[in-house]
Amino acid sequence: MILPVKILLVDDQPSYREAIHAVLELDSSVKVVAQASNGEEAVHMTGEHKPHVVLMDLRMPVMSGIEATRRIRAGHPAVRVLVLSLFDQKEDVFAALQAGAAGYVLKETSSAQLLDAIKTVAAGQTYLQPSIATTVVTEFNRLFHSSAPNDEDRRLASRLSQREVEILRQLMRGRSNKEIAAALDLTEGTVKNHMTRILDKLQVPDRTGAALKARDLGLG
Repeated sequence: MILPVKILLVDDQPSYREAIHAVLELDSSVKVVAQASNGEEAVHMTGEHKPHVVLMDLRMPVMSGIEATRRIRAGHPAVRVLVLSLFDQKEDVFAALQAGAAGYVLKETSSAQLLDAIKTVAAGQTYLQPSIATTVVTEFNRLFHSSAPNDEDRRLASRLSQREVEILRQLMRGRSNKEIAAALDLTEGTVKNHMTRILDKLQVPDRTGAALKARDLGLG
């Protein structure tokens, strides 16, 4: 690990970026080299500033942190992405890890824990906040021990149109309705309508439930 660890700080809230910047400045082993307010800026600034670690929020305008992580990892595989998010939903965690994130911590974490996470991923290792690690292990065990799709699952899957399956696959990658619309050349309103029908057909209450059910059905 090269010191200081160069960091690109990505969050759509300027006040939060400045607060984190101030915390990180207290440790001479890390250095914030740039800040970005959305995923699109993050992708551009990664190429420009060559950070060791991108500290990435997930839910931002223009481009989400999930999509930005995917693009950064594709274009700059040596750069490590550490997610710093308010949210610990399984959908967010698994989408971030699938996109190539090396770690996931919550914004409520202590400054000492955040610094430890940054240095850990910069050294080429993975860092999951304990509560997030518990979520990952629990879900892994559930998937590992789950049986093959039963007759009811097959019945649910058969109700989905090809377009709805395509939307579900995008959802499983952590993409927002806007990003799904762009990827499939649809309007955002059309995606919302499809999503409503998907939730009804899969008999789940929300997008997280739909993504998890889709994994159970082997649609990924």
